Amino acid sequence: MSVRAVKPLLVAVFSLGMFLFSNVSIANDGEGEGNGGNEPAKEKKFNASEVIFGHVLDAHEFHFMSYEGSDGKEHEVVIPLPVILYSPQKGFSLFMSSKFHEAANHEVNGYKLVEGKVVPVEAGVKVYDISLSRNVIQMLLALTIFVWIMLSIAKRYKRKEGVISAPKGKQNLFEVLIIFIRDEVGKPNLGDKVDRYLPFLLTVFFFILINNVFGLIPGSANVTGNIAFTTLLGLVSFVVILFSSNKHYWGHIFNPPGVPGFVKPILVLIEFLSVFIKPFALIIRLFANMVAGHIIIICLISLIFIFGELKPVAGWLASPVAVAFTIFIYFIEILVAFLQAYIFTMLSAVFIGQAVEEPYHHDQHHEQPITIQ
Repeated sequence: MSVRAVKPLLVAVFSLGMFLFSNVSIANDGEGEGNGGNEPAKEKKFNASEVIFGHVLDAHEFHFMSYEGSDGKEHEVVIPLPVILYSPQKGFSLFMSSKFHEAANHEVNGYKLVEGKVVPVEAGVKVYDISLSRNVIQMLLALTIFVWIMLSIAKRYKRKEGVISAPKGKQNLFEVLIIFIRDEVGKPNLGDKVDRYLPFLLTVFFFILINNVFGLIPGSANVTGNIAFTTLLGLVSFVVILFSSNKHYWGHIFNPPGVPGFVKPILVLIEFLSVFIKPFALIIRLFANMVAGHIIIICLISLIFIFGELKPVAGWLASPVAVAFTIFIYFIEILVAFLQAYIFTMLSAVFIGQAVEEPYHHDQHHEQPITIQ
């Protein structure tokens, strides 16, 4: 069975109700390699790990499906992306990723694509890949849509739409989410400083949410399931927390009040490490949750092909069960897309709130005596 023929089935499952059994074909990348072309190519066994990593990792193209053409060869439906390389020895190289498949030996300008990575053919050549990969393209697309939505909503408010009348359309939808983030996330953790940090919280929430939703579209990239993406978000939150911190915050870290002297060294170490653990928790939580759902879905679909290799009828019998569970997990992933955006924003607000917290003075909150006249 063809490994890459799994993706048409994934597309159908993700479309919810458009389930289609594709013709599983034998990959025909070369006839009789190693034997002069006199012997037919061997059937390529299904490799679940290859399919999983091919879906969750970055790539130089958007791959939608594979199919067997009338010529008996496997064809792919892809959107190639530009490959931009720099080598100190060879300078810059710019070409489309489709060139790797069109070239007879899959070699372009002295480079080859091996397991999704561009590597030089010649020994001793160092290359830096600064290509516009599918994660980068999709992230820029999500950012463009995000900015367009917010600017269009802002224009409506400038025209007094939704101010003297009820908001409509996307303005109504986003206003509910904005008020929710302000009242349920910002105010409980930041108090009267909420207006200062609300732009950051809203940007983080909607940027993660839009990328999460985009990742559920068949053939798209799982941007929030990329550790580089979540690391950057975590570092941004870390910088905001540090620049928002005050003396009271650092005083509790290096001189915890009300703690016996012999315990302070241990507690100071723990509190200091927690400064770095907080953004690390943000990074890992978002990354792990967004990757896990995609892997579960692919594993469920892979069961069809695994059973099909044992016996074709077993693959057909396993299909309804695998698809049913896949649809269920897909709906869970829609919920997770919103939930993980909310959790990241909430934890960021909590950590910022701890950094900006002012010392509490009991004498400022003494009850005033009640006088009866």
